[in-house]
Amino acid sequence: MTAPVFVDTNVLVYARDAAAGAKQEAAMRWMAHLWRTREGRLSYQVLTEFYLTVTAKLRPGMSGAAARGDIRALTAWRPIPVDGAVMEGAWLMQDRYGLSWWDAVIAASAQAAECPILLSEDFQAGQDLGGVRVVSPFAGGPELLRG
Repeated sequence: MTAPVFVDTNVLVYARDAAAGAKQEAAMRWMAHLWRTREGRLSYQVLTEFYLTVTAKLRPGMSGAAARGDIRALTAWRPIPVDGAVMEGAWLMQDRYGLSWWDAVIAASAQAAECPILLSEDFQAGQDLGGVRVVSPFAGGPELLRG
């Protein structure tokens, strides 16, 4: 099965966090798979959160130049803008599933990107959010997509 996979910020951050140990290894495995298969998708919200986290919160952090390089490369994944349609979808997600605002925007962005999979540790693994199934990047590797 090949289908686009929406990647949450935490996966990108763990892939760059040398202190994350096994989580870094798992995130890097997912990222390599998504680059190889060209299935990765994300949003400008994710890219903004990534930049802030890796340059200001991560210890040791990335330089601004290195983080900008990552973001420039990730624009190949056709980031979804947070526009009116995503906002409407996020309100529906928030009301229907009781998600926090930022999680609702992530889920609505995954829907807008027509991704049947949302790769994130911040949601309940296996949860169906209006046709988007949550997969934890730490429950297994890309072989989970075959199920």
